[in-house]
Amino acid sequence: MTREELAIRRIKEQLNRLEPFLPGSISKQFNVCGNPTCRCKDPKHPQRHGPYFQLSYTVNGRSSTRFIKTHELDEARRRLRRFRLFKRLNARLVDAYIALARKQGL
Repeated sequence: MTREELAIRRIKEQLNRLEPFLPGSISKQFNVCGNPTCRCKDPKHPQRHGPYFQLSYTVNGRSSTRFIKTHELDEARRRLRRFRLFKRLNARLVDAYIALARKQGL
């Protein structure tokens, strides 16, 4: 087995061990409601509602957002980190396949 083939095998094993992942990013949102007597409308000391956490991502050219509950936030962040690892591993896999093709004269 060549060095390139061994690298491909290792990367595929790492990809197979990945837990669930999510693309995108999380942002913190605050809101002002429509109630004219609410604390968020106070003329001197407005206090907006929130924070609310929003996951935003684009897949196949389509953008989506979804609110993340506070108790889901840690898991969502772990899944975002796993997606970044997935992208790095995928790039390494492509590099290894290119190196193998070159070695095979393609």
